[in-house]
Amino acid sequence: MAEEVILTKEGKEELEKRLEYLKATKRAEITERIKTARDFGDLSENAEYDAAKNEQAMIEGEIVEIEAKLKYAVIIQENLAKKGTVSLGSKVEIIDNESGETLSYEIVGTTEADVEQGRISNESPIGNALLGHKAGDTVTVKVPAGVTTITIKKVM
Repeated sequence: MAEEVILTKEGKEELEKRLEYLKATKRAEITERIKTARDFGDLSENAEYDAAKNEQAMIEGEIVEIEAKLKYAVIIQENLAKKGTVSLGSKVEIIDNESGETLSYEIVGTTEADVEQGRISNESPIGNALLGHKAGDTVTVKVPAGVTTITIKKVM
């Protein structure tokens, strides 16, 4: 059996929208580009045709990838998260004890992780270390740069 893909409800909806766009819009665009490129003549030396076929392969690959993710998707049940305990779907405010900086993260599955958007994976060093802890806990985290400690300020 394939590995489950952990998603938020919103993440699943975004994947479904992307899949629909690729199937309904991008496939039609690429088909038209291939048809136009064929009209240029000799396919053996037709750069437009080669480029369109390569793009078609990339789109089809993305479609297969998204369909697989959706097939094995497990949606984070926000209401099932233990109140006050960091779990998948939790929003956490932490203090980096070395810098004193306050940071906010949402703990999500790897598919939706985006540090710039404040979404870290449950498999990342910090995300994994926070799981199961509560506000007020100080957690030691092994990160690529060494070891750091963080204090959980708030769990939402």
